[in-house]
Amino acid sequence: MPSSSPPPSPPVRVVSTRTVKPPPRPRERIPLTSWDVAMLSANYIQKGLLFAPPHSSSALLSTTAHVVEHLAAALAATLRAYYPVAGRFVTEKHPDGCSVSIDCDGQGVEIVHAVAGGVSVADVVPPDADVPCRLVHSFFPLRDAVNYDGHHLPLFVVQVTELDDGVFVGFAYNHALSDGTAFWDMVNAWAEIARAMLATAAPPPPRTSRPPPLLKRWSPEDDDDATVVLPYADVSELIERLDTPPLRERMVHFSSESLSALKERARQELLDAGDTAGAAAITKFQALSSLLWRCITRARCSSPDQETVCRVAINNRGRLRPPLPREYFGNSVYAIGTEAARASELLLQERGHGWAAAAVGRAVAAHTDAGIRARVAAWGARPTVYTARCFDASGVMVGSSPRFDMYGCDFGWGKAVAARSGGANKSDGKASLYPARDGGGGVDAEVVLAPEHMAALELDGEFWAAVTPDHVPRACSSTKA
Repeated sequence: MPSSSPPPSPPVRVVSTRTVKPPPRPRERIPLTSWDVAMLSANYIQKGLLFAPPHSSSALLSTTAHVVEHLAAALAATLRAYYPVAGRFVTEKHPDGCSVSIDCDGQGVEIVHAVAGGVSVADVVPPDADVPCRLVHSFFPLRDAVNYDGHHLPLFVVQVTELDDGVFVGFAYNHALSDGTAFWDMVNAWAEIARAMLATAAPPPPRTSRPPPLLKRWSPEDDDDATVVLPYADVSELIERLDTPPLRERMVHFSSESLSALKERARQELLDAGDTAGAAAITKFQALSSLLWRCITRARCSSPDQETVCRVAINNRGRLRPPLPREYFGNSVYAIGTEAARASELLLQERGHGWAAAAVGRAVAAHTDAGIRARVAAWGARPTVYTARCFDASGVMVGSSPRFDMYGCDFGWGKAVAARSGGANKSDGKASLYPARDGGGGVDAEVVLAPEHMAALELDGEFWAAVTPDHVPRACSSTKA
């Protein structure tokens, strides 16, 4: 059984820090929308990629210092199109409140070169064990920053940590700047430029094969001014900084075949219950969300009458009318929730997996253009920001997305070995979905729970029966209904 209190990790030593700026351009300000402002009290996005050591005949990759130089040059070229990433936030006063904008004046992003001596790739991704959080979290900069801090901190900081036999590239990215869809598009554009630099002696190309980001912010009225005026003297009044309680993290893998089996099980249960419409609409995502919701609820030993909800992050772009293009650069995401269910009903064998999967499906189907605009209007009437208090202690939150092209981010020396995250925006009952490294429709789920709840989940046979066998913990030997 993995220990919840691993020994202290070797210290990470910072070697250098540099500022990377975009090419000069006229100064401008881009207003934050309601979707963006709502993120100001949350942490920066903290995602990272673990790589084998660079092997290339190019002198650009002969040492980690050269790798950092290579990444910095490519990033400077990437910022030509993604110049808001190099800006800072600024609060502007209005007669009836304040607003927040991105001051695009080329202030710059940062790249940190660090060394974790005595740490190997195997230490970062140990088999059949918890994520070594103390170690992995040390690979990320701005660990305690909230997005509001983008008023004085860079909106994007990269930490390149040299290991004994690999490199970890950790990203700290301001979530009020954009959502995960736009973030991973930018990182992939950066990686494409980095690869092109190795293929030619010419300067890096200023553009990639990807469509350029759409920087104009969305507004419900589709006008030129998307400025959101908040009824506060200063937005700092909304910011909270809360401590994170002790948590454990595990990465579990679900193969495409396992997800298909979960989907078929849910479909058959719905057919048996006479819900032909729900059975026809079921998806692998809904089936996996159902499994997480049910098994985490059981691991918490919730009282029978405790109500619980499954929330999932959903992209608004394609649901708006007219739809926003994928390359929209900003936040366009909401957390939607199922109807509440009592724990005893959720875990009933007769109702169970199929009903829970269909409940997630109903929540997704109900998220329409009209619903999105209604939420925007409601927020405008009473602006709020997301904080750790927003996490439901009895619910489950499914975030990130296996659609994010994390493993497409090849900077010139091959695909990443693994994707991991920092300690930001985590709470008991959160699951983040990643694409499987080998592709093929598999999913890696990062499950975060309180230590006692993780210990119970490790004994949940229903859960581990769905996990790819190589990832099943040795302690799990029985199946529960």
